[in-house]
Amino acid sequence: MTENKAQLLSATRTYVTELFQKSVDPKFTFHNLTHTQQVVHAAGEIATHYNLNEDDRVVLLLAAWFHDTGFKHGHPEDHEKESIQLATEFLKQQNADPELMQRVSSCIQATRMPQSPLSQVEKIMCDADLYHLGTANFRKMNQQLRLEQEAYFGKPISKREWRQRNLEFLESHQYFTDYCQKKLEPQKQEWIRELRKKQGGKELAHTEIMELSPYSFEQDIKPTADAKAEKAAAKETERSIQTVFRITSHNHIELSSMADNKANIMISVNSIIISIMFSVLLGRLEYYPHLAIPALLLAVVCVLTIIFSVLATRPNITGGRFTEDDIRQKRTNLLFFGNFYKMQLDEYNWAVNEMLQDKEYIYGSMIKDVYFLGVVLARKYRYLRISYSIFMYGLVLSLIAFGIAVLFYGNS
Repeated sequence: MTENKAQLLSATRTYVTELFQKSVDPKFTFHNLTHTQQVVHAAGEIATHYNLNEDDRVVLLLAAWFHDTGFKHGHPEDHEKESIQLATEFLKQQNADPELMQRVSSCIQATRMPQSPLSQVEKIMCDADLYHLGTANFRKMNQQLRLEQEAYFGKPISKREWRQRNLEFLESHQYFTDYCQKKLEPQKQEWIRELRKKQGGKELAHTEIMELSPYSFEQDIKPTADAKAEKAAAKETERSIQTVFRITSHNHIELSSMADNKANIMISVNSIIISIMFSVLLGRLEYYPHLAIPALLLAVVCVLTIIFSVLATRPNITGGRFTEDDIRQKRTNLLFFGNFYKMQLDEYNWAVNEMLQDKEYIYGSMIKDVYFLGVVLARKYRYLRISYSIFMYGLVLSLIAFGIAVLFYGNS
């Protein structure tokens, strides 16, 4: 490893160690310096197994050091965002490369529950973060996590409820790297069997448990009558919103189909007119030279009409690619094929899963879809209006020109 990168990692270790010792509340008995050091060690172990190159290894270790520093602010609900901000500020001070900062940010964001890694480095980071699930340390660290949650929420959590939450989390969790699947999954399955045995095969009723994982810091409030009414109203509102999007999209698609049909009519009619002109009139212009200008005028009108009709129906798609940062920042509308048709299936699958986990991203994509459908419609109907106007006024002028040519020059 180069001296500059080694110095950067050393400075990071010193900075993060001091931050946890001086700025993180001691009530966070799990998300502390010890856990961070364990994650860094696990990340290094997995990276060595896969023989990561120097750049990838530096990104991974930086992310491992910074991934829980957001607990400094005492608001763990969105600590990944705070961690990314702290990492970015520190790396800027160290004059780090912008690409390095972006990759570190993506690695940290990938650890947000539910985890969503895309690259190999992100998969290693996610597995390192939950490495303890498949080790003998799980029981001890799980107890620290329980104490942390009880201190944060200010209320005790029963053993039965805690086991149930852990059982559901472990059963839904997966390791992303082959190395961790082989090394850690067997022990994790042992913990699952032990929890099932202690739970006696009896799960808590849905209303009795928090709808949270052991690693969630969202407040759980048991539903009251008013809360149930509000939840029902929220569902009704959501259905109404979905209906609005569905109807609006359907109407836009219908209008687009109508515009295409109108454009096809203009193309067909003017093509027929041009065919007749060339097959009948063009061969006789030497006998009727006075009809040359009216015929040329009619041909120009027909050609211009066809051109604008084609412009109204001509498809226009984008580059067909998106970046990982585009998805993280919610800049790409995955509902339009033009934004993803050049991507690999696994990349698109990851991106869609990211979108489906974020209601704001879903609604934002639907809004963009409706908006750009409207923009396309406006372009279609603008060109279509020009096409019809050219045909209408041009046809009248052509008929007048033919009339003048016949009346004034026909005898000569």
